[in-house]
Amino acid sequence: MIRIPTLSLLAAALMAAGAAHAQAPAAAAKAAPVKPQYGGELNIGNVYVTVSPMSADHADWAWKHSQDTGLVYEHLFAADLDKSQRKGGKYDFTADAFLPPDAIRGELAEKWEMKPNPLRVEIQLRKGVMFPAKPGVMEARELTSDDVVGTFERLNKSPKKIPGYFDHVDRVEANGKHGVTVFLKQYNAEWDYRFGWGYYSAIVPKEVAAAGGGNWKNVNGTGPFSVQEYVQGNSLIFAKNPGYWDKEKIGGAEHKLPFVDKITYRFIKDEATFVTALRTGKLDILESVRWSHVDELKKTAPKIQWHRYLANGGQFISMRMDTKPFDDIRVRRALNLAVDKNAIIKSYYGGNAEMLAYPMHPTYTGYYEPLKDMPDSVKELYSYDPAKAKKLLAEAGLDKGFTFKVQTSSSSVEGDLLQMVAAYLAKVGVKMEIQTLEYGAYFSAMMTKTNAPGYFMYLGNTNPTTALRKSFVKGNVWNPAQFSDPEIDKKMAETYAEPDERVRQVKVRLMTRQVLEKAPIIVLPTPYTYTGWWPWVQNYGGELRAGAERPGPIHARIWVDQEMKKKMGF
Repeated sequence: MIRIPTLSLLAAALMAAGAAHAQAPAAAAKAAPVKPQYGGELNIGNVYVTVSPMSADHADWAWKHSQDTGLVYEHLFAADLDKSQRKGGKYDFTADAFLPPDAIRGELAEKWEMKPNPLRVEIQLRKGVMFPAKPGVMEARELTSDDVVGTFERLNKSPKKIPGYFDHVDRVEANGKHGVTVFLKQYNAEWDYRFGWGYYSAIVPKEVAAAGGGNWKNVNGTGPFSVQEYVQGNSLIFAKNPGYWDKEKIGGAEHKLPFVDKITYRFIKDEATFVTALRTGKLDILESVRWSHVDELKKTAPKIQWHRYLANGGQFISMRMDTKPFDDIRVRRALNLAVDKNAIIKSYYGGNAEMLAYPMHPTYTGYYEPLKDMPDSVKELYSYDPAKAKKLLAEAGLDKGFTFKVQTSSSSVEGDLLQMVAAYLAKVGVKMEIQTLEYGAYFSAMMTKTNAPGYFMYLGNTNPTTALRKSFVKGNVWNPAQFSDPEIDKKMAETYAEPDERVRQVKVRLMTRQVLEKAPIIVLPTPYTYTGWWPWVQNYGGELRAGAERPGPIHARIWVDQEMKKKMGF
């Protein structure tokens, strides 16, 4: 039994999750499908179906690593999918990187406990979890504590590491073959996310690192699948790992995972093509479908199942605050007032969008503050007042307007939205020149801080604290506005060190107000989106993430009703 520490409510919930993860809610049996089938294959278009993998090595700190390798590499913790709405729980698991404390289970970690004096987290790994043999890379062997320690040390030494990411960790030590102790310099509210279930939390064996972790042919983990083939710009193909350790309880009985023999992640840049692929059954699941396609798909392919959710991110144009004229807050506020966001919701999104869902998402209970409760200085940014916009530009010495460049990605499907924003800005004398870059060049521009004065992006909220840290704390990567405020930096550090979640919630709400008041971005509405799947896809209800952009544990639990698929003509 795991003792519950008194350090914080969050830590208490996490410890309870570690002890109770194996117990499915009573509602699970009621929602159980018939006996699962083994075999068959799945073709899936992920949330970022237009964006090909960036790196096979998480030491490159590529944010898509967790999405692309989550079927192969496992983490210490993952989502407790028994808490999904489909099984009678509270969560739909669509957030890009937010696991509520009561919805976390141990994956490679069997149990864990936070202890004081010295402050540390003691982790017990599962025994008998195996790395399969990988010709030319490694022999089959058991996962040990050395793999966890080695993974941390390699990540922490990476020159590409996010500044400050592991500054709260003093050291990670092996404690016998299956014990790991993480010694903390101070409490950090994200301790479990950053190394336990986050974007860069995959446990990678030293043999893979030695052979070249960035080579897809070397990828090898303890997960339910192995990489069979990677076709750049087209597909990532996985084959079943017959020695996988985990099981799924369905109808009161445990079944060995995974169910399907093969999973293929498809990468398709053209929106019309990937929507057609879903309609024609070439994709079994398409995780992100714009609302504008859904009515037509319901008519032409009425058997497709749907889950609607508010996108877990913000869509905006950042304005470099270290570059003229965006170093003047009057200019930044003017451009916000020049764009009719209500009209965008009505005409561009057909009403399928919300005005405020970034940087805090409405599902972040306690952290999110609705627009109606915000101060007038924030509310104004979401209003439409072109006359005041012109007045502010004139006060800033720009009564004749100006021209600026905004960069966007070729992977974006929001070109029409950008044109709409450009038309609004033109009415107040501001010309917005749109430059489209291939995703690699687009991402690199932000990473190297060489991005243009304007930078259009969709950015995931991640989780309540990271949403602020990654974009509004100096030196962080996802900060194309080059936002820098010593007061925010100080408050962010205090928030991370605060063990009481209720206090953190207040601090985050106040910081969110402060950030929005400075108008670092042209804020745009957040749309609702849909996940679509065919009815032969079983043990699935539209869940997207079992960690930080990590769908692997969800896909491993899906089985295919092959007889149904055949009867439907596919």
